[in-house]
Amino acid sequence: QNSMVLSAAIFITLIGLIIYLHFVKIDQESLLVIGSLGIQVTSSYASGKESTIFIEMGQVKDVVINEAIHMQKVIYYLCILLQDPEDPQGVSEVVPLFQSSKPRLDCLIEVYKSCQEILEQRKTAPQSS
Repeated sequence: QNSMVLSAAIFITLIGLIIYLHFVKIDQESLLVIGSLGIQVTSSYASGKESTIFIEMGQVKDVVINEAIHMQKVIYYLCILLQDPEDPQGVSEVVPLFQSSKPRLDCLIEVYKSCQEILEQRKTAPQSS
């Protein structure tokens, strides 16, 4: 009977590990910004599964570096601010990026500058009807 309990515990642990690797453990996060199209955020899990989110450029109001206090520590993260369709000056949603990898502030600043360059090019380019 003890071996049956031990076998069940091992089986449950293995199932839990597989679920963790497939749905929770993110190995890599990437951000692709195309000024004329939109922003693609891809997360690659340890199991090989990939999750992709695409945000049309017309929905993007701005990209910002936000800060939060967590466990007596200030953490910085990159966010996409989505434009409110009813209020052009308002923000409808904040989409945080790189939540698993938690890059340092100097890395976030580099990504932020690149995103801002692309957003500025989009604003200065003539809009087609």
